Amino acid sequence: MNKFLSLLIFFLIAACLYVFFIWQPESGSNNKQMDNLAEISQPEGGEFTLQALSGPVSLNDFQGKVVLVYFGYTMCPDICPTNLAMMSNAFMQMDEKELSQVQGIFISVDPQRDTVQKLSEYTQYFHPSILGMTDTAEVIREVADRYGVAYRKAVQESAANYAVDHSSETYVIDPQGHLVERLEHATPAEGILKAIRKYSIRGQSSE
Repeated sequence: MNKFLSLLIFFLIAACLYVFFIWQPESGSNNKQMDNLAEISQPEGGEFTLQALSGPVSLNDFQGKVVLVYFGYTMCPDICPTNLAMMSNAFMQMDEKELSQVQGIFISVDPQRDTVQKLSEYTQYFHPSILGMTDTAEVIREVADRYGVAYRKAVQESAANYAVDHSSETYVIDPQGHLVERLEHATPAEGILKAIRKYSIRGQSSE
């Protein structure tokens, strides 16, 4: 009996050590893992210049506007279309004057396949106030790191056929160019609209 108790205690201790030091439960999805990775530190954000269909465009070009920045790629099957659709829905609820105080930016983390032409066509499908931007892989990585964006190539069937796992937050930048808020994946249009009005010049003046 004493031998049985000793073995039982040994296995219980071993199980506890395994749970605390070795076992790592799997998350719901790769994109959730990317979001958790992006939460490790508070991103600094900041100025950037990337390429659009019209040529180089800087964040500073939108001084005085609330800017919503989302990182993704045009071949994304569901995460990106969901967030861009929510952003578009929020924009469509604004009047012309209010819409003039906001800018959406979609930055591709897949510069290998996303040309400025392709990005322009893709973003215009959602809303004219969303601008598609890209650059070299090195430049995109530097900007993404400053905004706390995590991404990586995932399933790869060939050199041209692959998926990209990426974090899925929308970054809110105030009219002075400061990163002030991060909206979770699939934040509804009403939540996006509330964030825009919170930081817009018009919204602040009406308080």
